[in-house]
Amino acid sequence: MSLTNTVPESEKTRELGNSRRKFQFPFPLLPFFLFVGFFLVWPLSKVLIASLKSNNESWTFSNYTPLFHGIYFHAFVTSIRIGVVTALLGALIGALFAYVIDAYAGPRLTSILDSIAAVFANSGGVPLAFTFLASFGANAGLIKLLKSLGWDLYAEGFSIFSFTGICAVYIFFQAPLMVLVFKPALSGLRKEWKEANTSLGGSPWTYIRRVAIPILFPSFIGSFLLLFAGGFSAYATARALTVGNVPLIPLIIGDLINGNVISDKTHLGASLAIGAIAIAAVAMSGYVWAQRKSSQWRR
Repeated sequence: MSLTNTVPESEKTRELGNSRRKFQFPFPLLPFFLFVGFFLVWPLSKVLIASLKSNNESWTFSNYTPLFHGIYFHAFVTSIRIGVVTALLGALIGALFAYVIDAYAGPRLTSILDSIAAVFANSGGVPLAFTFLASFGANAGLIKLLKSLGWDLYAEGFSIFSFTGICAVYIFFQAPLMVLVFKPALSGLRKEWKEANTSLGGSPWTYIRRVAIPILFPSFIGSFLLLFAGGFSAYATARALTVGNVPLIPLIIGDLINGNVISDKTHLGASLAIGAIAIAAVAMSGYVWAQRKSSQWRR
């Protein structure tokens, strides 16, 4: 009789402990929540409210109308194009480098190459722009050398200050970033899968087509979206390199924030910022989804 009473009592105690643990506030994460709230949620809410205010501080959606017309729409399109082109080329080049490192580099060399990739992935701004100007500017030594060999890049339409030039500069840090974010997916391919494919009579192409590509595809798409978000929103390098020659939405937002406002649209910069945040948020949501899909194979 006592045994039958003891079992339900222990189950109730366990359920009560689980319920308390389920609704317990994660106090160790409180500093993180405060940090995110102060530096992300609060500024974002301020920008959102400002984008919905007119010059006389009344509520309006008119600040969003220019986003779909004229120079601002063209700037969004150009920024999206740069994000897509640099993300695609950076993803392809970086994935190739990641495969070579994972397949042929030893542990010590891999650690060195990862450190180099991390440095290149975080390079940007004025130093990176100056490096490319010194290498690919109209009077740079490399351009003069190519001209002496019969290949005049600037005569063929290339310019470091053009759309093509910006893409070349962006790929410099996009490809190393791809190496860092995509190499763990390559390392996650188990040797047992390749051995199983061989034992079942499959060819190397069969393994690539039916095993490797389906497993790596979500990681590749997620990495591409991450690179797109970075290329779309990059500011410092483009600011130092283009000097306004190429209309990019981060540069226009920066000009509006710095005081170059339109008399009847004082909150236009806030609405442009919300539009840019929305595009980046869609890309990052896709990245999170792709990471969840790819993590299924690592369990």
